[in-house]
Amino acid sequence: MDIGLTPGLTLADARARVPQLAAVEMDHAADAAWLERIADFCDRYTPMTALDAPDGLVLDITGCAHLFGGEKGLLDDLVARLSHGTTQVRTALAGTPQAARALARFGQPHVIVAPGGEAAAVAPLPVAALEAGAETMTALLRAGLKTVGDLACRPHKPLVARFGAALAARLVRLQGGENIAIAPRRPVPVCSAERRFAEPLTQTGDVLATLEALAGHAADSLEKRGHGGRRFDAALFRTDGTVSRLTIETARPVRAPEVVTRLFRERIDTLGDPLDPGYGYDLIRLSVPVSAALETAQHTLDGRQVEDEDVTALIDRLSTRFGRHAVTQFVPAETHIPEEAVRAMPAGHAAAQATHWQMAPADARPMRPVHLFAQPQPIEALAEIPDGPPLRFRWRRVLHEIARAEGPERIAPEWWRGDEGSRTRDYYCVEDSHGRRFWIFRHGLYEELPHHPRWFMHGLFA
Repeated sequence: MDIGLTPGLTLADARARVPQLAAVEMDHAADAAWLERIADFCDRYTPMTALDAPDGLVLDITGCAHLFGGEKGLLDDLVARLSHGTTQVRTALAGTPQAARALARFGQPHVIVAPGGEAAAVAPLPVAALEAGAETMTALLRAGLKTVGDLACRPHKPLVARFGAALAARLVRLQGGENIAIAPRRPVPVCSAERRFAEPLTQTGDVLATLEALAGHAADSLEKRGHGGRRFDAALFRTDGTVSRLTIETARPVRAPEVVTRLFRERIDTLGDPLDPGYGYDLIRLSVPVSAALETAQHTLDGRQVEDEDVTALIDRLSTRFGRHAVTQFVPAETHIPEEAVRAMPAGHAAAQATHWQMAPADARPMRPVHLFAQPQPIEALAEIPDGPPLRFRWRRVLHEIARAEGPERIAPEWWRGDEGSRTRDYYCVEDSHGRRFWIFRHGLYEELPHHPRWFMHGLFA
């Protein structure tokens, strides 16, 4: 500004005023990444951080200011830290996000508004602080309304009639009359615990010991709710502003600190890029974003409960070491199509844990084969009558004479999916002359097709 450059000035005019001006293309992706990094840094002050793209952040510090000696102490600490990495920092603290945003962008830097003083604080701001669009701004200036205070003095109804209800609503929010909550970039955790250090930590063992202590505090909070954690997030804040994040997930709700610490140790050991503490971590926070009800387990006499707990612990360790998608579990799907009746999900997923398979009686014959092919394999079959079972079929160049057949089990296509290639299937359980049992089907009905339906092998019973 001191050398005559203002926002919106054309490049030609700017170079006429400053001949030695260097111009480069704006890198929007790099700016967005830098804003995300600053937002990560601001998580040390509050978990309620929202992006105000392209160059702003909104922080909800309700209940957090006392950790820094008050609102002024928090603001001073934030400005001092950010000033090391950015060329210009403008902040404002007010009772509503809209008022704070307007003051930071159009008012004096580093303003702190007393409770209830939003209307007086925003009154000197230009009407551009309303951000109501170019046409509305032009109409306001032509009407002689240059500041928010000028607009606030006008009666509400004529203002709405001339400029619309949207402008009036913006004015009310700017004056603190309506508080629109921010949408934080990260989900608000069920509970969290943190510890700050006057002397930053540099050893992994000290980090794990701190996480175990924080897990104990989180366990107390979860126990009051009758819950256990399904996901634990650890945020390690370095003194230079860099934030490292570690996440673990469990197959079942847990709140034992030693279990959480063991999984974090597994996670750290498997990092492709080892933790770099730099000059040390001055803040460590443990959050529990996902929890579920945890009932006290009563061990049965057959030891089945202990076995289940051991399997769950194994799933947790493998998922932490190799990734949650590396350990999968089959769950039933809502479909009658055999090859789509199950799907693989991460073993620690809540839906996988809530799976209940429909079990057939022990003395009943199996309705589905032991081995089901992922995709049906074509065969050549000869049937005595069009709608009957085949007399023989050829599969993988081997001819099978059918001794017994049972069926058909008819499975109609799922017409609501709009798959034109899907047709009615007639399944047969057949046994050849050597006692081998197969599960085959005819794809389509004779009256539906201009040619003979094809036959497919779908599974083996033994």
